[in-house]
Amino acid sequence: MRITIISFSNRENGNCQSIAKLAAEAYAGNEVKVFFFSDFALTSCGKCDNQCFHNRTSCPYISDMTYEIYDSIANSDLAVFVVPNYCGYPCSNFFVLNERSLCYFGGRQDLLDKYEDVQKKFIAVSNSEADNMAAAFSYQTYATPDILYLASKTYGKKSLAGDLMESEEARKDVLDFLRLYS
Repeated sequence: MRITIISFSNRENGNCQSIAKLAAEAYAGNEVKVFFFSDFALTSCGKCDNQCFHNRTSCPYISDMTYEIYDSIANSDLAVFVVPNYCGYPCSNFFVLNERSLCYFGGRQDLLDKYEDVQKKFIAVSNSEADNMAAAFSYQTYATPDILYLASKTYGKKSLAGDLMESEEARKDVLDFLRLYS
């Protein structure tokens, strides 16, 4: 099975990164590709002359990780999105990847169809605003998204401490959600 895991947080060694690492370990034995936004940055749309509207490959930022991430997802059987909640919504990295989709999919219905067929799971590291997160995630699935909400306070942890995966209960909830807990 081919699996893509994306940690959208910029925080190195934070909760999202720990969850993504746990998922990667849990899927050992499969072909797993993990992307950590703490290792790179994508350029948001609007800093160009909208070249992608005319030719998707003429995006001036085509050399960043956007294509690699979308290629990995489109060629996977499962994609796991680990997304922190900032100010009631998914973090900006989630939206940047979403807005950059035109330079990947533009005029290529075959790529979009392939992407849409990939099973997607969302782990929202969030103490609030489940409705906002679900609405944002629905654009990636075009259906009701499969979401696990992990609130640090539920497990007696503090969000900024990055220690959520030190909770055995939280780890079990992640593995149950990924359907890997034994």
